[in-house]
Amino acid sequence: MISQKSIQEIMDAAKVEEVVEEFVNLKRRGANMIGNCPFHNEKTPSFTVSPTKNLYKCFGCGKAGNSVGFIMEHETMSYPEALRYLAKKYRIELEETQTSQESIQERQHRDSLFIINDYAQNFYDEQLFETDTGKSVGLHYFKERGFREETIKNFGLGFAPAKGDAFTVKATQDGHKLEMLKSLGLTSKHGRDFFRDRVMFTLHNLSGKVIGFAGRILQKNVKAPKYINSPETEIYLKSKFLYGAYQARKSIRQNDECIMVEGYTDVISLHQAGVENVVASSGTSLTVDQINLVKRYTPNIKILYDGDAAGVKAALRGLDLVLEQDLNVKVVLLPEGEDPDSYLQKVGITAFQEYLKNQANDFILFKTELLMAEAANDPVKKTKLIKDIVSSIARIPDPLKRSLFVKQCASVMDVDENILINEANNMVTELVRKRRQYRQRDDSPRNPSPNNFLKPVPNQEQQGQDGTTKESKSNRVVLEGMQLQEREIVRVLVTHCGKVFDEEENLNVEAYILSNIEEVINDFQNKLYERVIKECLEKVISGVNFSSSYFVNHPDQEVSQLAISLLHSPFEYSPNWITMHNHPLQNQPDPDMNFKKDSINVVYMYKMKKVDQMLSENQEKIKQAQNEKDEGSYMTLLRIHQKLSQMRNDLAAEFKAVVLR
Repeated sequence: MISQKSIQEIMDAAKVEEVVEEFVNLKRRGANMIGNCPFHNEKTPSFTVSPTKNLYKCFGCGKAGNSVGFIMEHETMSYPEALRYLAKKYRIELEETQTSQESIQERQHRDSLFIINDYAQNFYDEQLFETDTGKSVGLHYFKERGFREETIKNFGLGFAPAKGDAFTVKATQDGHKLEMLKSLGLTSKHGRDFFRDRVMFTLHNLSGKVIGFAGRILQKNVKAPKYINSPETEIYLKSKFLYGAYQARKSIRQNDECIMVEGYTDVISLHQAGVENVVASSGTSLTVDQINLVKRYTPNIKILYDGDAAGVKAALRGLDLVLEQDLNVKVVLLPEGEDPDSYLQKVGITAFQEYLKNQANDFILFKTELLMAEAANDPVKKTKLIKDIVSSIARIPDPLKRSLFVKQCASVMDVDENILINEANNMVTELVRKRRQYRQRDDSPRNPSPNNFLKPVPNQEQQGQDGTTKESKSNRVVLEGMQLQEREIVRVLVTHCGKVFDEEENLNVEAYILSNIEEVINDFQNKLYERVIKECLEKVISGVNFSSSYFVNHPDQEVSQLAISLLHSPFEYSPNWITMHNHPLQNQPDPDMNFKKDSINVVYMYKMKKVDQMLSENQEKIKQAQNEKDEGSYMTLLRIHQKLSQMRNDLAAEFKAVVLR
């Protein structure tokens, strides 16, 4: 078990913006940073990172947390795994205490998958550099492709020997279980090596961990597939993987563009030449997850195609999905007979980059010109072409962008613009109808789909089976009456705890608030808020100092998520009022420094709401006593009403407020 001292060291060192920027393209917006959420599909950025609070929050899907929470969620790691990941990143030596054998085995199950893959990668590396066959066959092939040794090492290239069980025998001799080797696809069900007599390409996840392999056969005229890949496992899903993304992610963000190619060697060759913002789809049709992987870093994608018109037309059919995700897609068609690697070797990096710059064309216009050349003057083919082009345009979410493409395509195809507009509008309407049907079907109990991005964001609290009210997944929590006031009290406590309310009396915010509401804490309607309040009270009574981070890192996930939700707001006070307009706030300090007024207001509003509630309940009892002609109860209730009214007036006087009723 990792010691609390080490955990605190990690929490202090791990800056959330540094951790998140490894995976998400963030842009500065005021005091915060914003980007597209990596946890759900979105077109408008709603993922916010607050460096000052060391937290992230998505106001679309509701995911929120600190640096450790982000790694756990994004990389599907356990809490200890995420801590170890960050400890390694920030070079923190972990202090660990003994833990149970069961916990060790649970943690090591997933770790072992990465450990075995690392072992396999080292094995293939040794075979490439330290065996005669590896050097004469594998290394010769890579160097013939022009790959330098540092590039080979960077991408983890290797060689699998021809002997049927060389890897399996060595791995089992070194203590790795045969069943684990089979589960990762390194060993076949018959106990033979899955990869044999092939050059090896290592597949890394975004953290740089080895998740699988691809092997290329070098022999010609052999009845075997040119490439074979590791099977899907719990750490490797083909639909969520892009080759080279680990090496390219920083460059993609810096260049604000992702270059997409087809093959592994294309990625390696371009990267070595200095074009580092390049990834490969590995010959498969792009999936939503792969597109969103790119979208984390940039909205701009440039796809390079070999100069084969028939192949390009087939590939273009799959790009409508990219348009639906609101990416800006450009296409470059290489000269006939060339692929990115061969053309780069032929013309050199300068001419290659100039070609990419000059030949890049918007996907819609590229598709239009390509298909127009094929349709020629055939009216039937041209009609089919128009419908195909408009179908692609209709998938673009941005109506302004759609209208511009309609205008350009109408000019290229020599078609009345209004005809294209009507056709596009009809197709948009049909797409919306189909999506609505899909959403309704998917929302039904018979068709649950937790990953459906079409589902509406929940905006109300969910009632638990135990009667407690759980926070909504989004920040748009809808509360009324006393629960709204209870939440405000918890918000001020969590946000401003530890700040000095009154220096003369040595009174901090939590002591002031709790001393004013202590007698009614057990009357809280929301049990989650009540738990937080009572925990604060215990700490105040014990004289223990605490801050917002105590709640953010709370072991109770419900409390932690509540704290993160309360600390994050979709709105912020812009510093431009002062820096650009020289117009500071006139009647109060900056929002973060306005805690004293906030504390006074929440206490007043809670007390006033409580008295109003009691008055309302008492009024109902008075009506009931009147109807039942119960004179004794009626007079007693009237006296209570007078007393409650006086309490309300006294509260108004104390807080200098006006009572309107």
